[in-house]
Amino acid sequence: MFRNIIWDVDGTLFDTYPAIARAIKSALNDLGKDAPLDRITEVAKRSLSQVDTVLAEMYHLDKTELARAIDQHFDRITFEESPPFPGVLQLCQYICSIGGRNVIVTHRGRVGTQGLLTTHKLDTYFAGYITRDDGYPRKPAPAAFEAALAIYHLERDETLTVGDRKIDILAGQAARLFSCFYGNETGVVQADLVISHFGDLYEYLVTAK
Repeated sequence: MFRNIIWDVDGTLFDTYPAIARAIKSALNDLGKDAPLDRITEVAKRSLSQVDTVLAEMYHLDKTELARAIDQHFDRITFEESPPFPGVLQLCQYICSIGGRNVIVTHRGRVGTQGLLTTHKLDTYFAGYITRDDGYPRKPAPAAFEAALAIYHLERDETLTVGDRKIDILAGQAARLFSCFYGNETGVVQADLVISHFGDLYEYLVTAK
């Protein structure tokens, strides 16, 4: 029986990529360039920390100048622009109702993570989070997942991890956790479970208990 979930944030708990892509597009526009939102989203999903490097090379821009423009537009993104995905609230409530714990492992910073949780009134359903500010190696390294298990007293065989990128699944698998891939992409990675809606994960957990 799974009682705990270790969540990713961007693209998993919250639908953040549309606002992120719009901000990056605006930064490109400021520098006289443009790109389709779907292409920007693809690059951002691959590695948000490297998006300035990739796009600067792709559009022949100065990386430092592009990074500065992106940061300026990122600062204007409100938490309200990044709602939780449908079914997230129900699933978080369910985990709490069975005495389990929701925990976050994310490359996002602590302030941004807490801001999203508080704004969308999900903070009460989470036992805590590990962010980039905690200094663990980035996914797909499993160190942050191992830390989450230890810090929040999660039994490994009662805990699953859910994410929308290959690195989320690889990190969870390296930590010997049941892995759930959220998204419509196929053939990305061999997860234990693949869902396109969190209602599917809710049904799986309720049926499996």
